[in-house]
Amino acid sequence: MSIIKPYRYIPDEEIEARANDILKRMQETPKYIPKWPLDATRVAEFLGLDVVWDRIPPDAEGKIAARILPLEHLIEINEDILELPKGFEESTVAHELGHWELHIDQKAAGKFEERIEQSIEIDMQPFLCRAVTGQLQKMERQAQSFASYLLMPRYILEQMVAERDLTKWSHLYAMQKDLGVTISNLTTRLKQLNWIILHPADKTIYLGKAAPMCKK
Repeated sequence: MSIIKPYRYIPDEEIEARANDILKRMQETPKYIPKWPLDATRVAEFLGLDVVWDRIPPDAEGKIAARILPLEHLIEINEDILELPKGFEESTVAHELGHWELHIDQKAAGKFEERIEQSIEIDMQPFLCRAVTGQLQKMERQAQSFASYLLMPRYILEQMVAERDLTKWSHLYAMQKDLGVTISNLTTRLKQLNWIILHPADKTIYLGKAAPMCKK
């Protein structure tokens, strides 16, 4: 029995629905009503997970950005992330929540926990988050998509763009601050929605075909 689910293709619609379901359940719980910028550690707490920042030394395969200890319901984030621009912290925690929701077999985790309670020794390796290739890379992309949907849900973006011009960088940076993400996170999300098109040569922003009515 493995606590890590084998890779499977998950449509973006399903990943987005999973993230929205968590936000909906939080909205229905007075103690955890989400506010933006979203505190991803509060989402983790809502899901029964602890988050700690610690030094995670590299292993033989290289640097480790974060790891999940499923049986301890613990997410460890490499404190080196704190040296990166603001926005990477929430994205990293939300990314690990994506792994927890999409790739950790929580039913299997419960069975392993029962064995531990029965004093049966279990050797459980943590789920590591790092630069990878192949199917593991696809899992990393799924987790990052989950993080994007969680931190920047469509309904929040629609509220924000009502008073902003998406073709102006100053307005995007204002949105970035309100969302607590990096500008790269935000532009990637807006491009995925087809709300903006970025000209690669001079960084000119154009409205995409699906862009909502924005302030001009």
